[in-house]
Amino acid sequence: MKKIILILLCIFTLNSCADYAGKTSIKKKERKYFSSKGFVLIYNDDLFKDNVINKKLKNDSFAVLHNSLKINTPILITNPSNSKTIETKIYKKAEYPKIFNLVVSKKIANLLGLDINNPYVQFNEIKKNKTFIAKKASMFEEEKNVAEKAPVDEIKMDDLTANKTTDEKTIVEKYNYTILINDFYYKDSAINLKKEIIKKTNLNNIFVKKINDKKYRLLAGPFKNFNALKTTYISLNNLGFDDLNIYNN
Repeated sequence: MKKIILILLCIFTLNSCADYAGKTSIKKKERKYFSSKGFVLIYNDDLFKDNVINKKLKNDSFAVLHNSLKINTPILITNPSNSKTIETKIYKKAEYPKIFNLVVSKKIANLLGLDINNPYVQFNEIKKNKTFIAKKASMFEEEKNVAEKAPVDEIKMDDLTANKTTDEKTIVEKYNYTILINDFYYKDSAINLKKEIIKKTNLNNIFVKKINDKKYRLLAGPFKNFNALKTTYISLNNLGFDDLNIYNN
């Protein structure tokens, strides 16, 4: 009888250890890093004076503003049309029209080679590690020196087109933008919302695209340039659609 009790105790102890090991082996989910595609607002002082934006920015700096990311959050900004990228940090939080995903200085716009009429970018929050070596927010107060020297330990900029020869012909960009309104599991749900939007806004450029058997995407467009999509974007914002992503096809 004693042997049976000892065997049962051993089994119970082993099961408890296994359960504990299983629980302790569960890892915390890695948090998702912010990523977005869309148009940027290129800063000028008139925007502040006209209350379009509520924070000032130095146009000879590498400063950027965002409406939700924390100050000093490291980000990577990419111009998809020429593959130029800049790593920098959020300088301040600010309020600005929702059609814009980010506010950048003229210096950044110039270095990225942004089209003033179509300032489309992708930007991603990046992990804080050794590869990101921009200084803290204090760097923006000393940008005049950085502008001339641009040392590697402060701002890293990659021009992936640097190896192209000057004999290459300039390719004229044909912009084709769409606004992602929402994704749906059922096609009927997407179609019903499409009808409701058209009824309330008189927009005639809303359509449903099948992604796969379990995803139907409600979109607006296509638009040839940024100015063409402004009215549609603002109309959708007024209906309560926030954080709309704009895709460059």
